[in-house]
Amino acid sequence: MDSNIILFFDLFGTMIFAITGAVKGIRNRLDLLGVLFFAVTVGCGGGMLRDALIGSTPVAAFNDYRYFLICIIAGLVCFIVAPVAIGRWAIIIYSDAVGLGVFTALGVAKAAEMGVSIVGQIMSGMFTAVGGGILRDVFSKEIPMVFTSDFYATASVLGAFMYVLLDRFSPLGYDALLFITAIFTTTLRIVGYRHRFKLPVARLHGEEKRK
Repeated sequence: MDSNIILFFDLFGTMIFAITGAVKGIRNRLDLLGVLFFAVTVGCGGGMLRDALIGSTPVAAFNDYRYFLICIIAGLVCFIVAPVAIGRWAIIIYSDAVGLGVFTALGVAKAAEMGVSIVGQIMSGMFTAVGGGILRDVFSKEIPMVFTSDFYATASVLGAFMYVLLDRFSPLGYDALLFITAIFTTTLRIVGYRHRFKLPVARLHGEEKRK
């Protein structure tokens, strides 16, 4: 596997989630330190969880200062442009979708590189993708999006499953697998959000009568 591609995807995904963390902190009216804290923990959280779960330790963020530097820069930029940018666009939703796709692809790839089983690869992709978002929402005292948005974790699992299938049955190279999986997962998440796709929910006893 090309280590440069892995590093690029990891740093890019870290930056995207750092932006969503910083934006969330700004919208929660945190001071500069709070915004930077959100940026670092959300940006690095998913990758750190992935590395810990698959045994790739010390985790990448502890071995390479660029992970924290990118988060700090992303947080500062968001803080500075907040008066003209933050609040006008659905930054968190669309940035989160991109981060979801990138980290899903990378999570599966790194797990495969470590010799993890197929089920473990899919779970690694999902945990990498949702880890940062869970931290962001918990810090904001909200129910994590992964539990309330049907095509969040679902999009990640489907993307990870597609990576595994393509890796096993197609002649595609490693780089193509990463890009295709990232684009597929991101697109699936955005389409699910825009069209409000919903998974079935169990009905409680007497619920219909109350309606």
